[in-house]
Amino acid sequence: MPGGDMAKPLLGHQDMKNDPNFALAATSRTVGILGSGDFARSLSMRLVCSGFKVMIGSRNPKRNASLFPSAAEVTFQADAIKKSDIIFVAVFREHYTTLCDLSEELSGKILVDVSNNTEISHHKESNAEYLASLFPACTVVKGFNVISAWTLQSGPRDGNKQVFICSDNLEAKRAVIEIVHMLGFTPVDMGSLLSAREIENMPLRLLPAWKIPVFLALGLFLCFYTYNFIRQVLHPYIRDQKNKFYKMPVEVVNTTLPCVAYVMLSLVYLPGVLAAIFQLYHCTKYKRFPDWLDQWLQHRKQIGLLSFFCAALHAVYSLCLPMRRSHRYLLLSEAVKQVEKKADAWVEEEVWRMEIYISFGIMALGLLSLLAITSLPSISNALNWREFSFIQSTLGFVALVVSTLHTLTYGWTRAFDENQYKFYLPPTFTLTLLVPLAVILAKLFFHLPCMNQRLQRIRNGWERGRYVKFTLPRASGEFSSGESSSTV
Repeated sequence: MPGGDMAKPLLGHQDMKNDPNFALAATSRTVGILGSGDFARSLSMRLVCSGFKVMIGSRNPKRNASLFPSAAEVTFQADAIKKSDIIFVAVFREHYTTLCDLSEELSGKILVDVSNNTEISHHKESNAEYLASLFPACTVVKGFNVISAWTLQSGPRDGNKQVFICSDNLEAKRAVIEIVHMLGFTPVDMGSLLSAREIENMPLRLLPAWKIPVFLALGLFLCFYTYNFIRQVLHPYIRDQKNKFYKMPVEVVNTTLPCVAYVMLSLVYLPGVLAAIFQLYHCTKYKRFPDWLDQWLQHRKQIGLLSFFCAALHAVYSLCLPMRRSHRYLLLSEAVKQVEKKADAWVEEEVWRMEIYISFGIMALGLLSLLAITSLPSISNALNWREFSFIQSTLGFVALVVSTLHTLTYGWTRAFDENQYKFYLPPTFTLTLLVPLAVILAKLFFHLPCMNQRLQRIRNGWERGRYVKFTLPRASGEFSSGESSSTV
């Protein structure tokens, strides 16, 4: 790819005409841009550095010439159109009609619509379809609308940069895809121009893959917070007339966060268990999963990252617990009682329990951090499939086991202490253990040789009743067949 380092920002206005590499690249095709906004300027910089001749069509070329790279030619719109076969229309939808006077010059050209709307499905037809209706003699291609001006300047290596392309003309679409490749981005063919409606809605959606996981995390947080509030605040207030409402901002939250993190982590691996059960039950991998399970499998990354977020908050809250005035007051009160009673505060069992509990917590948070980091596109793209699967699947399961040990050492013998059952409600940690223990036991069950081999055969393409074994009968030379459900 000629012309400069694609990883470097292109904010400077360096003189490229003196660059010998650029001189060689200047013989490539000419691309036109109609518009002089931020996106048009960034696009012209990226095109120039990729070796294209760039013609900028402006209504006031003298005023706007200083805004563009010196290697780009800024001229009137009609002149830019005449010298270009592919033209990027970098103007708002409201200004499309201002180009109608140039219909004759635009005839037969490829127009790349890069515009977006301010609201989802703001118009009945997409901007690209509207542009095509205004200029029926042109070929319209939708593309580059999901790429920001900053992305064009900073380079395609700054994250996963896909360019969604659609058009009714295959040749025009192929020409724009070639430009996308030369700019260093990844083109994604979305089909006909009708897909422009979906492409234009993409930049307007606010974290569409995060809605279900966020609502799930919030629902779990509210449930566990209410449960802990009843046990830690409401119970002493009703039974002993003690005011414990000061625990609500920090202590109750800190008790709730690990519950949410632990359950969310188990929910990352539960759909895999359900998928394995589904495949074993139907003895095939070709039967489609139910929609709810398919959606669950697709949201595992977001659920895992939210689990890490809650675990990190739990670590920060735990470190801040001794900073509270209430904690210092209770600590002094306990010290006075120990002095008055002349009792030894050292309890060997509790010391060991806390040491083990904190150690498992640190290891669990470290493993969750590794899972979160490797889920980032820039990191995961540097791993092969076996490495990624080992970290996300094997080490993820280890993180779930370590988190379970962390929870068990926190509970210790509290599950068997009747004083812990306030309002006859069991301790919170006993509830959080239900789903993770079920996932761990199911995972261990599927790792048994008999179950693991059968599951692997199904995932390798084996189906019950599909494969047939042939045997020679005793009396004739014809083949007879019989279904075999245990051999491939």
